Amino acid sequence: MNNLTIAMQINNKGRLAGKITDDEMTKFEVEGETFYEGKISVNRLSEVVDILPFTISEKLLKAYNINLIKDLAVCFMGELRSYNRVIDGKSRLILSFFVKEISTEIDNDESINELSLVGYICKDPVYRTTPFNRQICDILVAVNRPNFNKSDYIPCILWGRNARLMQNQKVGTKINLAGRIQSRLYKKEVAQGEFEERVAYEVSCQKLTIEEAGKDKITEEVGA
Repeated sequence: MNNLTIAMQINNKGRLAGKITDDEMTKFEVEGETFYEGKISVNRLSEVVDILPFTISEKLLKAYNINLIKDLAVCFMGELRSYNRVIDGKSRLILSFFVKEISTEIDNDESINELSLVGYICKDPVYRTTPFNRQICDILVAVNRPNFNKSDYIPCILWGRNARLMQNQKVGTKINLAGRIQSRLYKKEVAQGEFEERVAYEVSCQKLTIEEAGKDKITEEVGA
């Protein structure tokens, strides 16, 4: 790995290892700095493939002297960020893995998908049971971004006993979770009888720690 090391957020850190999906990346500028958006494919143990978006600075690419071409096996270290983008006249929450370190010293078929978050529940949890009696709970977690005076809003999904534990938690409760980033296809009705296929990104929680709102005391910890 290149000797360049960038400090990671303690409350938002992850690793993705997989393959770059395309030769071309989208280029954009923010306050005079150039960034690129691309996608990386990461295999699950179930052989399902997650196609995940990432953002990387031109400065970082030059520091590592790496050309991110299609099918290149790469490992990214960084954090999951959110921002709002206006699409078809509506504001949508967009997620992207913000790359802070890179390594190409991995096996060609290696897959890693790890993310840990510390944040606060910012919307009431939505608990439901599927037709196959699987328990699921959806939450939105606000993760503070140090030195930027803002937060990232990360959709998370919990299963089984984690879902049951989360369903009655209050807005403002501090949680610590670990899991993986996943992509999910769904159909959105855009007009009566007309559906459009879209992709949602979320964190599938595998381990959860819940703390009392406004306190530092850990109340319970469970695994998936």
